Amino acid sequence: MSADLPDDSNTVRPPVPGRATRLGVLMIASEAAPWAKTGGLADVLSGLPEALDALGHHVVVVLPKYRGITLPPVDSVARVVTVGSSSFDVTFRIASLPRTRRVVFVDCPPLFDRDGFYTVGGRDHPDNDRRFALLSAAALDLAQHELADRIDVVHAHDWQAGLAPTWLRTDPRRWARLSNAGLVFTIHNLLYQGMFPRASVPALGLSWDVFSMDTGEFWNQFSFLKAGVAYSDFVTTVSPRYALETQQPAFGVGMDGVLRARSDRYIGILNGIDTHVWDPATDPLLPANFSAADLSGKQVCKRVLLERFQLPMGDDAMRRPVVALVARLVDQKGIDLVIDASAELLDLDATWLFLGTGEPRYEQALRALAASHPSRVGVSIGFDERLAHLMEAGADIFLMPSRFEPCGLNQMYSLRYGTVPVVHAVGGLDDTIQPYTSRARYANGFKFREPTKDALVRTVGQALRLYPDRETWHRLMLQGMAQDHSWENSAREYVKVYRRARQAAADR
Repeated sequence: MSADLPDDSNTVRPPVPGRATRLGVLMIASEAAPWAKTGGLADVLSGLPEALDALGHHVVVVLPKYRGITLPPVDSVARVVTVGSSSFDVTFRIASLPRTRRVVFVDCPPLFDRDGFYTVGGRDHPDNDRRFALLSAAALDLAQHELADRIDVVHAHDWQAGLAPTWLRTDPRRWARLSNAGLVFTIHNLLYQGMFPRASVPALGLSWDVFSMDTGEFWNQFSFLKAGVAYSDFVTTVSPRYALETQQPAFGVGMDGVLRARSDRYIGILNGIDTHVWDPATDPLLPANFSAADLSGKQVCKRVLLERFQLPMGDDAMRRPVVALVARLVDQKGIDLVIDASAELLDLDATWLFLGTGEPRYEQALRALAASHPSRVGVSIGFDERLAHLMEAGADIFLMPSRFEPCGLNQMYSLRYGTVPVVHAVGGLDDTIQPYTSRARYANGFKFREPTKDALVRTVGQALRLYPDRETWHRLMLQGMAQDHSWENSAREYVKVYRRARQAAADR
């Protein structure tokens, strides 16, 4: 793509013969791996477009060019993009990936060339409303003026892209080429809602119609997320269970009523995982590879894992189950339950390994556990991709006691690596883990319903008591390894939503 592409700004293209089964999708998000990542959103914006591409659909992903991003080979297109009364010089850095996929970086240094994607020094950037309004406006301008592709669906992700469906519904003439596009909005974590003062509405050039109880107004603030929900044809989230939970006050973070009002068009689709990166048979970060047909390499990984944490590696230590936790050390991940239950857990016959970073009080508590139990507890504060892979491969049990978990990926990595999960039954954890009972035919792990230390200790104890039954434990491992959590399955579900959104757009 180059700067001399034809300007299609006044052209509304009819459906192309032979394209009935092939969709053009414009995705807008604040992160995409491997270029910009703080969490699972970035993984979705890597795995889902790739899977859609493999199914024959055309995908363009648009994200900011933050400071420090190393770009792949790109073409460049310069435009002036307006947001309210402000104009911004934007350069689109356009990378073409294999097959038909493209990634576009919105290069606007005054807004994006700064420390921190969203915050600096623990505080939100004060102009985040303007920054991410520009992201949506720039993506829509790109599709209107520079893309030769036909866009059938605009798929906006999280509050940072919430103004894309808002603008397309309230100012359709500005982006006429997209007037027939289906609008899909995905909530990755309802906790983050993009709240700004009501003064943001006129400052961003929005009509006051967007500031009503039925659209973007939320307790006299303007919510990008609520506006995205209100103006989209369909809303999705990242697991079926989380879609149900977020319509209830306990998990709805004040938005449960908003989502119940859209319940007929609110759909949970479980995230997938990158089965090329997370494959124990080929993983280059492991000291030994293994598969369901030959698990011997897993024992090698266990021994190297114990060595990495400078823990005993003798026969007794190798026979003892290793329980691993890899997570952000924050309340959401249930790390407080683990610390509160630590005395009871350490009475159980297991080795405990922790990797993560987060609140200083939790980091200090884990370090204290390791200091007081140097032969049974290993702690690594920070994040280390190689160590994370080794922990998935070398552990026997993976612990995820999250208080809420929209989808979760580590439990799916664990299943693939023959590491049996113990989880709190919320969100995607509940969807993916089938608990062991003596009569369960397809169990793959253990889960507890109440977020209490007693429930946690009881369930971990159940897993540890079963561990010596090698035949039953081996069956649990193999049943987890046999499951398919690839992005292809998830992508097919998104295609169904895209087609319904296109029909809804045609019926508006």
